[in-house]
Amino acid sequence: MTKAVLGIIGGSGLYELPGLSDAEWQKVESPWGEPSDEIRIGEIEGLTVAFLPRHGRGHRYSPSDINYRANIDAMKRLGVTDLVSMSACGSLKEELSPGTFVLVEQFIDRTFARPKSFFGKGCVAHVSMAYPVSPGLVDQVEAAAQAEKLKYRRGGTYLAMEGPQFSSLAESHLYRAWGCDVIGMTNMPEAKLAREAEICYATVAMVTDYDSWHPDHGEVDIAAIIKVMNENAEHAATLISRLARDLPRTHQTCPVGSDRALDFAIITAPDKRDPALVAKLDAVAGRVLNGS
Repeated sequence: MTKAVLGIIGGSGLYELPGLSDAEWQKVESPWGEPSDEIRIGEIEGLTVAFLPRHGRGHRYSPSDINYRANIDAMKRLGVTDLVSMSACGSLKEELSPGTFVLVEQFIDRTFARPKSFFGKGCVAHVSMAYPVSPGLVDQVEAAAQAEKLKYRRGGTYLAMEGPQFSSLAESHLYRAWGCDVIGMTNMPEAKLAREAEICYATVAMVTDYDSWHPDHGEVDIAAIIKVMNENAEHAATLISRLARDLPRTHQTCPVGSDRALDFAIITAPDKRDPALVAKLDAVAGRVLNGS
């Protein structure tokens, strides 16, 4: 059995994680470049927790400039088995008001300026993204939200846009017509890379605004977003603390195979694989590459 290690990626407004004991910021080297920041590693009631501010402390990186591959690779190197993404987002549904936490189940990827895979020329792999989040981990997050009496909804589709600008009115209406529930800029390719790294992944999309579609709210108000973001950050810390206290200390097998996503994904024959790329994949895909 594998020891559970909880990873948290903090989005806009969440740059620190209170409540960790014996915590320290640790620099994690990655062959994919520099992660967004050092990773704060500590414990909550005996569970190892690794926290990474996605935009860096002080919010130094825009969504398009984040090194998603380095972030996920660093988490994998630290032994993270369960990764929760805390992400500020806009709402595309009337009932998902600011302050609501949405436990996302699906994604639509509309980003275009970011590397989206650890694999490529010299070692080709195709992982399934039919079920991008781990329902077992989402169960644990939902239980924590219920225990802390937070306003949340389970289910929904997250539209990932490139940014950094917010949506035009036409785009906002288009995404609503597609049936999307929330819109953000950072969960892709993060979710895809977590899947390739065989890390169970879940998203808590923290609603800050109504994007630009709502007739009573108009265009996105940055000052209002920051106010809600700060409130969301307080609730996020409460949620994470409860999740860490209650998460099983032994990693639970993912019912949709997130932790074994590479079992049959690598297509390139062993003798045709690029040694340099294989070396970079030591953490992400070592389980399957070392067995080939």
